[in-house]
Amino acid sequence: MSLADESQLGRLVVERKLCSANEVELVRAEHKALREKGKKSSLSDLLVQHGYLTHTQIKRLSMSLDDDSMYRPAQQIPGFQILGKLGQGAMAVVFKAKQLSLDRTVAIKVLPKRLSENPEFVDRFYKEGRAAARLNHANIVQAFDVGESGGYHYFVMEYIDGQTVYELLSDGCPLSEAEALRIVLQTAKALEHAHAQGLIHRDVKPKNMMLTKGGEMKLADMGLAREISDLETAKDEAGRAFGTPYYISPEQIRGAIHIDARADIYGLGATFYHMVTGRVPFDGSNPSAVMHKHLKDPLIPPDHINTKLTSGIGEIIEVMMAKKPHDRYPSMVEVITDLEAVAHGEPPLQARQKYDHDMLQTLATGSTVIKRNQLGQEVLGETPRVSAHLALAMGVLLAISVLCNLIFFVFMD
Repeated sequence: MSLADESQLGRLVVERKLCSANEVELVRAEHKALREKGKKSSLSDLLVQHGYLTHTQIKRLSMSLDDDSMYRPAQQIPGFQILGKLGQGAMAVVFKAKQLSLDRTVAIKVLPKRLSENPEFVDRFYKEGRAAARLNHANIVQAFDVGESGGYHYFVMEYIDGQTVYELLSDGCPLSEAEALRIVLQTAKALEHAHAQGLIHRDVKPKNMMLTKGGEMKLADMGLAREISDLETAKDEAGRAFGTPYYISPEQIRGAIHIDARADIYGLGATFYHMVTGRVPFDGSNPSAVMHKHLKDPLIPPDHINTKLTSGIGEIIEVMMAKKPHDRYPSMVEVITDLEAVAHGEPPLQARQKYDHDMLQTLATGSTVIKRNQLGQEVLGETPRVSAHLALAMGVLLAISVLCNLIFFVFMD
């Protein structure tokens, strides 16, 4: 840490009332004396040694210093006036800014200095900008520009004045079925547009779904987006899991090379599940445990958790979250068809075709469906839901079979 950074550290410590100004000055004096004697030490080490701060607090303050150091060059991005910080993730800091030439408010994502020195992260950052620029849809955050200033790489995009779906779910309560359906339908249309342009998002989750004050959904963060046809990148990433553990598809967990739009269908299904139940589909003590459940554990039907859900919503989510891609909807077009049907009070016919096929397979093989109850215990599960028409047809076939057997026995007598 440079002398300038240590000076800033002392300022932050006092501002946040972790130490008094006098205590910081005493430690600074000791630090100066040690340095003059040629002894290596740092202000942060001395603050910890004297019990004023913990290592965790020092780490947090260092992150704040990184933010401040980034804020200064962000102020120098040509043509923009930085208005404030909107948020920070592991990969970037996002600022609210004014684009002077067009007099409009925008958001600027800035890559941290430590990542700007890594060619892989820089390349991914620009790929995100290029991917977003290819998309033009009302439900996708619009990209405006990418560039570099003072060694910092930045990405200018549409500013959304609102909140994320994640923030709506922060209290642990589910959204109403109608509201969740409305948001998911808009997201599905955004993803269908991306898929039509040959892109898969690969990180569909509540944090990347933003809602304007007018209630319009905007899909954000194309940081993990990839061209479906880009086999070279797919091979480079083979065996690595890219995505967020709570919403990641099984094939992404395995690091499969051939990943397509059905991975986004799974991610949206997992997000839909969270929205209507108030909890993630699978939870665990660590990311590895969560991902293992995505691979192996049966899904507790969402209407077993939220009994107020209509059966149609449950059917759609279960098909979207099928473990195997070929058991899901083939594309987002079919998802939208079923979502719109349920929104109009009609049955999800695409999902029920899947259920009917699974039911016939179960009957043909004589297999038993094993599920887990809410306590995690294995129990005999309910067979998949069957449409009224199929149930009637099966009943008629059973009646004919019984009648034929009766005639046979009478004839034998």
